[in-house]
Amino acid sequence: MTSQHPYDLNDVLSSKRGAFRIPEGVIYLDGNSLGVLPAHVPARLSEVINEEWGTSLIRAWNTHSWIDLPVRTGARIGRLIGAPAGTVVACDSTSVNVFKVLSAALSLRPGRKVILSDTGNFPTDLYVASGLKQLLDKGLELKVVAPEEVKAAITEEVAVLMLTEVDYRTGRLHDMKDLTRAAHEAGALAIWDLAHSAGAIPVDLAGAGADFAVGCGYKYLNGGPGAPAFLYVAQEHQDKVASPLTGWMGHEAPFAFDLDYRPVSGIGRMTVGTPAVLSLSGLHAALDVFEDVDMADIRKQSISLSELFIAEVEARCPQLVLASPRDPQARGSQVSFRFEEGYAVMQALIAAGVIGDFRAPDVMRFGFTPLYLSHQDVVDAVGILAQILETESWNRPEYRTRAKVT
Repeated sequence: MTSQHPYDLNDVLSSKRGAFRIPEGVIYLDGNSLGVLPAHVPARLSEVINEEWGTSLIRAWNTHSWIDLPVRTGARIGRLIGAPAGTVVACDSTSVNVFKVLSAALSLRPGRKVILSDTGNFPTDLYVASGLKQLLDKGLELKVVAPEEVKAAITEEVAVLMLTEVDYRTGRLHDMKDLTRAAHEAGALAIWDLAHSAGAIPVDLAGAGADFAVGCGYKYLNGGPGAPAFLYVAQEHQDKVASPLTGWMGHEAPFAFDLDYRPVSGIGRMTVGTPAVLSLSGLHAALDVFEDVDMADIRKQSISLSELFIAEVEARCPQLVLASPRDPQARGSQVSFRFEEGYAVMQALIAAGVIGDFRAPDVMRFGFTPLYLSHQDVVDAVGILAQILETESWNRPEYRTRAKVT
C-alpha cells in the first residue's frame, strides 16, 4: 500500500520492518501463532550448515560453541522476560518443558495435592498436567476454574498454580504479580506459560516472584516453525529440583559417561538430550532483532495498533462481536472477534492476503506485532475484511472446508 496512516509518522519501531521478510501483498496478523522470518536468518542458517557443520564437522561443538547454545539462547530470551542471568534455558518443546517444571514444582510441595489452573489455559498444559497426575499416582487433583475465579480458588490445598499469562483465544491478560503473590501467601508455587507473552508484552518474572515459567520460540520471538521452547527456574529453586527426564545433558559431567545420574548445578540440570543445533541457531539469530528494542515501546505500539483495529472493525464490521477485553491493559498483543461463520470468513481473508487464524468454535484471532506492522496495515486489513463480510464472498465451499490446521 502506498498511503500512510498519520499514527505511523512517529513510529519509533518503523525501522525494524526491513529486518523481516514479508511476502508482497500480505498483511500478516498471525505473529501470535507463527512469527515472520527475520531477513538475516537464512544466511545465518546457511553459515551453520555449510561452514560450521560442513567444514568443522564434530569439532563445531567446541569451536562454534554448539554445546552452549541452550544457555546462550536462553540468556537472550531472559532479557525479554525479566529473568536474571542463569535462570533461562532454551530447549525441547513447551509441552515437554511444562512436564519438567510441573514435576519439579510438585516435588517442592510433597504434602499438597492440587494443581490449580483455569479454562483459559492452553489445553496442552492441562493435558500434560493430567498425564503427570496419572503417572505419579499420588492422589493429585487437577482443578480447573474460570479465569476470574482463580484467585479465590488459591487455598492451602494448592501445591501449584499453573496459568498461561495471555489467553490464547481471547488475549485476556492475567495479573502475574498479583496471582503469584496470592499463591505464595497460600504456600503454593506459581508456573507461568509465556507462549503469548514473550516478545509481545513486557514480562518481569523476577519482579513478579514467579517460581517457574515456560514459553515457545516460534510465535513473537520469530524463531521459525517448531523452534525450541524455553523454561525458567527461579534461582532459589534451581539446586532443590531436578528434571524428571534425567538425560545426559543435565548431568554434572556428561562426557564422563558415569552410569549414575548427578544433576549439574544451576539451570543446566533442566536440559535433557543433545541440543537441536540447527533450530537453536535459527532462534538465536532471530533474537538479534530485539537487541536494541525496548519492550515498553513494543507494548505502547501494540496497544495503539490493537485499539485502532477494534475501532475500525466495530465501525465497519458490525456482524463481529469483540471477544477480547475492551481495556487494552487487560489483554496481550492480540484481538479476537466472534462470528458464527468465523472459519469461512478467515479463509476468505487469508485468500485476500490478510492472514490471521481461527480457534473453535467461533473465534477469529488477530495478532499485532509492532516490529513489522503499521497502522496503515490495520486500516487496509479491516477494509478487506469489511468487503468480504458485505459481499458475503466467504460463503463458498472452499472456504468452509476445514483444514487440519486452523
